[in-house]
Amino acid sequence: MSIAHQEAALDAEAVNALFVEARTANTFTGEVTDEQAQAIYELAKFGPTAFNNQPMRVTYVRTPEARERLVSHMSRGNQEKTLAAPLVAVLSFDTEWHERFETFLPQAAGLKSMFDDDVVRYGTGRDNAHLQAGYFILAVRSLGLAAGPMTGADFSAIDADFFPEGGRKSFLVVNIGRPGEDAWGPAKTKFAYEDVVETV
Repeated sequence: MSIAHQEAALDAEAVNALFVEARTANTFTGEVTDEQAQAIYELAKFGPTAFNNQPMRVTYVRTPEARERLVSHMSRGNQEKTLAAPLVAVLSFDTEWHERFETFLPQAAGLKSMFDDDVVRYGTGRDNAHLQAGYFILAVRSLGLAAGPMTGADFSAIDADFFPEGGRKSFLVVNIGRPGEDAWGPAKTKFAYEDVVETV
């Protein structure tokens, strides 16, 4: 048993499902219910973000017409699996996330003016939405489902097609479902603790 298993507050099955045995799936089967789709977000929302800002937005793509539109913007290697996945999520971030300061951090709503600068606001929204995407993937796994996150897409085209009002910037497409046949290729190497961690 690894040190991660020994030190975890979760049982070994949960640790494996969330981390050790979880991998990016490339084929899918089954279905993802509306209740499961909601549960994914209801879990992901609890992960911490700067100022509690929660800039990530989720667009579930279910209809055949919307799926075809999305697939047309995916890189060639991602098209078939995106078309076949039980559920697909487009993750984006709200470029005007600071406008809701009074909702997500009412006790410090005066800080909103810090983010009037477009560059600061955009970078903060982007970075924290990427953080939330990690929580989103773990939430998918916690329901016994597999996630296939992809950056191989024309996100400018996705934005123009799905968010023409210009208030969102997409950055990740996630296929979701039960892993299908030959869902995984060979396991990829992960760096060892000693390769990436230092204590000062």
